[in-house]
Amino acid sequence: MRKTYLAYLIVAALATLPWVVGGRYVFHVATMITIMIPLALSLNLMLKVGQLSLAQAAFMGIGAYGAVLLTMRLDFPPMLSVFAGGLLAAATAAICGPVFLRIKGVYFALLTFAFGQIVNLVFQEWTSLFGGNSGIYGIPKLSVFGMRFSTTQHYYLFGLVFCAVCYVALRLLERSEIGRIFQALKEDETLSRSLGSNALAWRVAAFVGSALIAGIAGGIYGFYIGFLSPDAFTFWLSVDLIVMNVVGGATSVLGPVLGAIFIVPLPEFLREARAFQLLIYGVVLIIFLVLIKDGLVTLFERRKPG
Repeated sequence: MRKTYLAYLIVAALATLPWVVGGRYVFHVATMITIMIPLALSLNLMLKVGQLSLAQAAFMGIGAYGAVLLTMRLDFPPMLSVFAGGLLAAATAAICGPVFLRIKGVYFALLTFAFGQIVNLVFQEWTSLFGGNSGIYGIPKLSVFGMRFSTTQHYYLFGLVFCAVCYVALRLLERSEIGRIFQALKEDETLSRSLGSNALAWRVAAFVGSALIAGIAGGIYGFYIGFLSPDAFTFWLSVDLIVMNVVGGATSVLGPVLGAIFIVPLPEFLREARAFQLLIYGVVLIIFLVLIKDGLVTLFERRKPG
């Protein structure tokens, strides 16, 4: 428990670091971390029911485009649009989930991969709505109660709040009866069914919840960057989320947080060695898989069985 509190202190100290170091670029990287943490947590929610989803980038894109278009085409308040975009992603998951989640394992991963590719292709080809590969420009800034997010610091603070809400919600879920049901589904679905659990319904619920988080994160991303294109929501984003869970440790909600904090700034540290970025990235991942195979979270929390 003391080590867990130490992890919280380290994360809190890192959260204040941008104000210590200063600079717009530092705040930009920190803001991107606050966007990626909820995305990594959304994937972790699916891992808790024993399913590897490669659709998180697609749900992020649905939330991002949905939020931006609601504001730009229908004059929705930007903050309302962010949550509406999340609900749109969740609704998409609710429609697809009962079909997708009838299969498990690698077949589910492949199906969500195909879904992500289709969604990205729609973003590319439906140019009248999504702008195609040229994207959508001139996206307005977020605003809350008339206060416009005019600086990167505003988005960073908002991102921190969203991260905290997602983390606390999933931590409470992990420790609740629902969390125990998810764990049972992951470890022994047959036993869980024999105890009366509706495996499909619970998996769909996790799928919808993960899509909601990813969609809201996408909306924040769209208004923060001010430009949307299909390139931001490719398969490789889903791969990055997997790496964050592996490096941080997928057995705990804290793991994806630590993984995102470590992985997101890594390309910036390797900027001077651009020609060797992918090589160094791969070596770092191999080191973690060999030496800290259960992730950074094991340095602060006891490993959970299964």
